[in-house]
Amino acid sequence: MPPSRESDVAVPGARLYVRILGEGDPVVILHGGPDFNHRYLLPEMDRLSRGFRLIYYDQRGRGRSSPGVAPPDVSIESDVEDLDRLREHLGLDRITVLGHSWGGVLAMEYAIRHADRLSRLILLNSAPASHADRDRVREQRESTDGESLARMRSIAATASYAAGDVEVEAEYYRAHFRSTLRQPDLMERVIRSLRSDFSPEDILKARTIEERLYAQTWDATGYDLTVKLGRSRPRLLVVHGDHDFIPVACARNIAAAVPGARLVVLNDCGHFSYLERPDEVEHAIVEWFPPG
Repeated sequence: MPPSRESDVAVPGARLYVRILGEGDPVVILHGGPDFNHRYLLPEMDRLSRGFRLIYYDQRGRGRSSPGVAPPDVSIESDVEDLDRLREHLGLDRITVLGHSWGGVLAMEYAIRHADRLSRLILLNSAPASHADRDRVREQRESTDGESLARMRSIAATASYAAGDVEVEAEYYRAHFRSTLRQPDLMERVIRSLRSDFSPEDILKARTIEERLYAQTWDATGYDLTVKLGRSRPRLLVVHGDHDFIPVACARNIAAAVPGARLVVLNDCGHFSYLERPDEVEHAIVEWFPPG
């Protein structure tokens, strides 16, 4: 594996922690949450550096991009513009953007707002693209995984959770991901990486940012990226797991909106396909790019 190069990139109102490795077509990788940072994607996603120049960064106010940022400094608009300023800082005319989970929403917002600066769009276990599909996720979880949701609500009601206790957060996310990540060893790898760069204060800040971003996107009645995405017509690859807690129907709705989009559904796979099915994810991405 080639060594990574780390730096801080100044953008108005923040400094973004950036990690780059590999050579080839540039692929900017957007982490999920949106209250996490990029660390949970490592080291599995790094295998793509064998054929691509991978560009990770912690989104404004999260992880190593937290210092000096207050929650009101973060919006879906600032997140989109931070991504574009990073592209500009790196001297890239066009970029491929890969978004995992919530990162898929940010990736789609970028594809719509800056279609001329996007080479390709990859959505890996993407969060829903619309308010209606957000409701679909909640309804399915209530009907099929009520026990986990009850456990999450119980934890969220405790004083320790309200204080940002790291271990209590870990218990919350064990319940959150229990139905979609069924291998205990993989579960612990994810859980232990989610908050590796977060203090309790960072956790509370990130939660507030998450609430703001939800309110500005899929919590808003009528929010729907699919029509706009269809108009921007990105080269689109959608990869999803058949046991993701986000129903495959949500991924199908995104793919169906864009002419020529490719949808790959991985069998016996949950929300962390890069971890559960690394060979298949790599193959799907590499095969989708043109030769050379």
